[in-house]
Amino acid sequence: MGENPKLTIEDFEKATSNKELLEIIREKNIPIDKPMNKIFYESELKKLQIELVKLQKWVSKNNKRVAIIFEGRDAAGKGGNIRRFTEHLNPRSTRLVALTKPTEVERGQWYFRRYIKELPNPGEIVFFDRSWYNRAVVEPVMGFCNEAQYDNFMVQVPEFEHMLYEDNMVLIKFWFSISKNEQLARFNSRLETPLKRWKFSPVDRMGQELWDKYSHFKEQMFSKTHTSYSPWITVKANDKKVARLESIRYVLSQFDYEGKDEALTTVLPDPNIIMRYYRSAKQLD
Repeated sequence: MGENPKLTIEDFEKATSNKELLEIIREKNIPIDKPMNKIFYESELKKLQIELVKLQKWVSKNNKRVAIIFEGRDAAGKGGNIRRFTEHLNPRSTRLVALTKPTEVERGQWYFRRYIKELPNPGEIVFFDRSWYNRAVVEPVMGFCNEAQYDNFMVQVPEFEHMLYEDNMVLIKFWFSISKNEQLARFNSRLETPLKRWKFSPVDRMGQELWDKYSHFKEQMFSKTHTSYSPWITVKANDKKVARLESIRYVLSQFDYEGKDEALTTVLPDPNIIMRYYRSAKQLD
């Protein structure tokens, strides 16, 4: 077998531009798809984050209230997406909400009360890493709520969201969709990586065992809470980086903020990755 093709010092000296260097690399059949994809991702992400900074400034200036919900199965990439959204935003007018399990007092209150306290103030964008929709999927799957509590929630949530809509609060609901095999691969990665091990919990472990039960309650949630004024936006998330870029594009596409026409990249999401929920559409999960 021949040696793997390599770039030499002479190649670098001969090339007078990045374009010429790329031509030499291609002539030598050196595989560069992976690094090129990484370069493209980093470049696109930076351009989109510039637009998010503009959007935040516009939201603040016009006293808009924006809540973005990130839902999906365990390991679907919710936290990673939120980090890319918030990385360069002003923390004074941005909040992350990731509530722990309710206290004894909260369990005796109206279910939505603990979330109402976290809704955005004028000029603020709030990111929900999971939300009131815990009661639509995780809680019934894991037995954390009873049937009456679940039924009440499913009846009340469209009315609750309609009140938010009528009060001019912008609510964006993302569902990050991954396949069963991809979830398993991400669970294994978490267990093998010391810095990610904290993410893995006993509830996560049940995600694979109870996959079909999760699917049932997810479909119930979509069919009863997907409305014209508060639609579910599904994101094909097996490719983490593509999901991050396209979900940012979707959020940007929903606002007519100042400087949008000067964006350095498209702010329109790929309809093959981002789509409104449709009963007939095939999902990864």
